[in-house]
This record gives sequence, structure tokens and C-alpha cells, in this order.
Amino acid sequence: MVRIQDTMDREAPVARRTPGERQRRRDLADAASGVERFKCVIYLCTAANADPSGARRECEEYAAMFGWDVVAVIEDTTGLLPPQGRDGLMRAIERIQVREAGAVLTAWRSMISPVQAEFDEVAAEIEKAGGFLHVKDWSPDGLGSKRC
Repeated sequence: MVRIQDTMDREAPVARRTPGERQRRRDLADAASGVERFKCVIYLCTAANADPSGARRECEEYAAMFGWDVVAVIEDTTGLLPPQGRDGLMRAIERIQVREAGAVLTAWRSMISPVQAEFDEVAAEIEKAGGFLHVKDWSPDGLGSKRC
């Protein structure tokens, strides 16, 4: 006599994968498809005594939501100097120039500059290098939609 167990009555097992295992499986699937994932650089600029970890985490989650790989997180903690005086911002733009990344992602527009002309200048420089500037929380006043 042959016994056949009906699998329709059982619930499927719940996959319990660690974040590292999920990333490895995602990377394998991407490699098999032949499609390279989009790469970005996260750029954060804060005052010397500010903690950028919340903004960094939000940007990392935001990049993951779009399926972007983060190739570097660059933080300037020199305060809001003009963009031309920030080494970190220049390093982020260099990553675009050498094609390590296609975008600079930042948490708020004010992390680039609260001055519209300076912001536009940086965006144009990134575009000239072959990438684009993406602001996670953009608002015309430069404060970001989630900041108070």
C-alpha cells in the first residue's frame, strides 16, 4: 500500500533568514540576472557635536528601498561651511567621477547648502561628473519634510 501525504493541508514553513543571508541571496540573484545594482554614496554634513547616526540609518534604509547599493558613507562634521570648503563632499563627487557610484544621496537639502545658488552649483557639479544628487527629504525651505 502506498501512502500519500496531502501537503495542501500543511502550512508552508516560515523562512528565518538573517539580514546577511537575505543580502547574499539578493546578490546571487542579481549576479545570475546579469544586472548590476545601482550604486550611491551617502553624504552627511553635521555640526561637530551632532550625532549623524539617525540620518545615516535613514539614508541606508532609503537606498535599500530603491535597491541601491551604498558604496560609501561620507560624513563631514565641520558644520555647515560653504560646500567648496568640505573635503567629504569633494570625496563624494570623486566617487561619481571615477564611476564607483551614480548618485550622491543626502538626508536633507541643507546638508549640501541652505543657499539655493550653492545647492544648485553642487548639483550641477555632480551632474557634470556623470551622476545626480538625490535628497531624501526635500522641501523648498531646505529643512526637510520630517525635521522640526
